[in-house]
Amino acid sequence: MALGKIPAQETLDSVLPRSSSPRLFVAMDGLANAENIGVLVRNCAAFGVQAILVSETSSSPYLRRAVRNSMGTVFKMPVVHCTNLAETLRTLQGFRQFKVYAAHPHTEEHSIQRSDFSGNCCIVFGNEGSGVSPQVLSACDMPVAIPMQSGVDSLNVASASAVFLYEVMRQRENSL
Repeated sequence: MALGKIPAQETLDSVLPRSSSPRLFVAMDGLANAENIGVLVRNCAAFGVQAILVSETSSSPYLRRAVRNSMGTVFKMPVVHCTNLAETLRTLQGFRQFKVYAAHPHTEEHSIQRSDFSGNCCIVFGNEGSGVSPQVLSACDMPVAIPMQSGVDSLNVASASAVFLYEVMRQRENSL
């Protein structure tokens, strides 16, 4: 048995001064599966994400199963609950000079290895079934795909987050 207390509500204004450049944020759009959310949060902690933005359509990362699968790392991560994720992303782009990338398997235009994650960026991970919602996708700078073998259209969101966040870390380490 364990007892955890949900931390005080964070805001963009409270997390931005505590994060260093280049900033790396992750946004969850419409994620419902608590186990996937927990693994995504654990991946965020492992790869240096500085804040997690939770959309109005996502489940809480503080659900019991999410906390368990995050191995408790959710309590070490700043979590911002958004009332309008698309607007929050536009704020990051406009005032904070973030590039916003949608992890989107159905694009031929941009692949993960040809995308530049060296500056301030936020990567949006979408719903397990339908991906990033159209309204949130329209607020992103570009959709980015992980190249896969023919016949496989996507990865589980937890797996995709590990691939994306590893690529961000790899690029940033190589640019030092």
